[in-house]
Amino acid sequence: MDNKEYLDKELYIKIDRPFGSKHPKHGFIYPVNYGYVPNTVSGDGEELDVYLLGVFEPVDDYTGKCIAIIHRTNDNDDKLIVVPLNKTYSDDAIEALVEFQEEHFKHVLIRK
Repeated sequence: MDNKEYLDKELYIKIDRPFGSKHPKHGFIYPVNYGYVPNTVSGDGEELDVYLLGVFEPVDDYTGKCIAIIHRTNDNDDKLIVVPLNKTYSDDAIEALVEFQEEHFKHVLIRK
């Protein structure tokens, strides 16, 4: 599936790095829930990664809506932006919330 096909879709996601947890290699604290879409394959061979925005407590899994894609132009690892069904975020808000990790990569934000 082309990652753009996920835009505006309701998705079930698993969270493997919950809000407030520490990155295993780099030591930073996750200011958002971070996980993946089960049974998918991304450009890096792993499951498709997801930033879950708008849920400010650790969760194990979640069903939300994909409102954007972070397409890294210097890495083969897109990230979906998933939010609660009744929420949306501006491009600037998305960029601010994922800056903790995306500041290290060149990327474009793709929306429908």
